[in-house]
Amino acid sequence: MTNGLVSLVKGKTICYLCAMFKSTLLFATQAGAAQLQHYFNGNFKVTNKDGINNLVTEADHAAEKAIIETIQQQFPDHFILSEETGEIISDSEYKWIIDPIDGTVNFANGIPLCCVSIALEKAGEMIMGAVYNPFMNELFFAQKGHGAFLNDKKISVSTKDTVIKSCLVTGFPYTYLEMPNGPLDVFQKLVRQGIPVRRLGSAAIDLCWVAAGRFDGFYEHQLQAWDSAAGFLMVEEAGGKITDFKGNYYSPYQPHILATNGKIHDELLEYVQGKK
Repeated sequence: MTNGLVSLVKGKTICYLCAMFKSTLLFATQAGAAQLQHYFNGNFKVTNKDGINNLVTEADHAAEKAIIETIQQQFPDHFILSEETGEIISDSEYKWIIDPIDGTVNFANGIPLCCVSIALEKAGEMIMGAVYNPFMNELFFAQKGHGAFLNDKKISVSTKDTVIKSCLVTGFPYTYLEMPNGPLDVFQKLVRQGIPVRRLGSAAIDLCWVAAGRFDGFYEHQLQAWDSAAGFLMVEEAGGKITDFKGNYYSPYQPHILATNGKIHDELLEYVQGKK
């Protein structure tokens, strides 16, 4: 009886924590998005980081501040990794991974393809993520083992089974990588066969649109953890597949990503590896 009671209490505690995590995640996402809406198409300061057109704006900093404050109100001891601030280190097993504006170049030019992206990692495993584009009113949410959702409606990846029939999306690094099968090499091979390859300018949105079945696959040669942490969980929970360029299980702490509906994964991997 005692063991059963302990299990019941533990289960309720876990459920309560999940609810707290989700609530904080969504409030933080909305707090960041409010700053995007406030600054969008307005006058704001823009500076440049490493690489040409690798921009950071006043809105990035304002959104990041609002997000971090919201998280720390509930979980002041959690580890935080954010694009502009960097690491706020703690020994907590929980880490919040934040991109205050994914698609900053779009945002700075008044293009409404940009978003807030936040993920929560526990002991090295991504357990929850949210990506919100307030200009399209699209809020994506995923929880490990519970599926992926767009505005509370469950989503799933597409069913196309060959690359030639697919619609793909990619991105290009700010500093071009001179490497075998680099970004332009792979792009050229695909488009020369008439395969549509889009570039939206936001990896988080790219991944969410793969999860929602709008794209069949996404690849990129150089991303940071904050670009993909929430989106890659979205694809997994929507039934897709994600690996690095060697076909190994994906980690957001390495640069290469291939995300697909699963059915075209091995074939698209051959393009990325230069085997096709």
